[in-house]
Amino acid sequence: MATAPLPPVSTPPTPPAAPAMSEGSRIVNTFIAPSKTFTDLRRSAAWWAPWILISVFSIAFMFTISKQIGFEQITRNQIAHSARADQFDKLPADQQAKQVRFSVMILQVIAFGNPAVVLLFSLIVTVILWATFKVGLAADTTFGQAFAIGMYAGLPGILGAILGIISLFAGVNPEGFDINNPVATNAAYFLDPETTGKFVRSMASALDVFVIWSIVLIGIGYSCTSKVKRSTAIIVVACLYLVWKLIASGLATLG
Repeated sequence: MATAPLPPVSTPPTPPAAPAMSEGSRIVNTFIAPSKTFTDLRRSAAWWAPWILISVFSIAFMFTISKQIGFEQITRNQIAHSARADQFDKLPADQQAKQVRFSVMILQVIAFGNPAVVLLFSLIVTVILWATFKVGLAADTTFGQAFAIGMYAGLPGILGAILGIISLFAGVNPEGFDINNPVATNAAYFLDPETTGKFVRSMASALDVFVIWSIVLIGIGYSCTSKVKRSTAIIVVACLYLVWKLIASGLATLG
């Protein structure tokens, strides 16, 4: 007796691919729906749009500082709260002026060369994070995707720049202005530099709204581009940042 032919097995339809996102949509979704932005990095790891935005707002912030406070005043504020303050005060006036001019020049180069500084800093951070996730957690995130994650995760910083610009135009005490803590977004802003140790202030600055926001975004980014669990990714990034902050805070006590 002939066996009846089996009915053809139907293959489930392939779900349609998510539509490609524009750079504008990626930027907006970084703030309101970050998973969409970071998932789209698997399609395209373009990073130029957030880099341009970050650079523009950083330069605008530094330009406002130069007009409202002045780089010379910032330099003198930094010297006054450094370990070499007493030594500086004992120098002749011409030597003091020479040191201030040199420091101002360095500060200006860093301030207005910010786009290049952002690229260099992002590259260093990406190498550390990508190597950690690749080796330690077997993440399949590519280096290009990792670099783009860092760029998009830095976007909350433009809100800090906007707040800084607003506060500068609202009026601040030039002699009390701290370029490292220009607005009240972290705990160090509320600590008196005269009575608080540098290590404590430096560690307190880690409790910054925008830094924590960026750490969470980086964790989301790695979880969206690899198979790493989101909570694990965020914890890894936070631990690496804490290690870096401990080292930087220790070095700050030497200066």
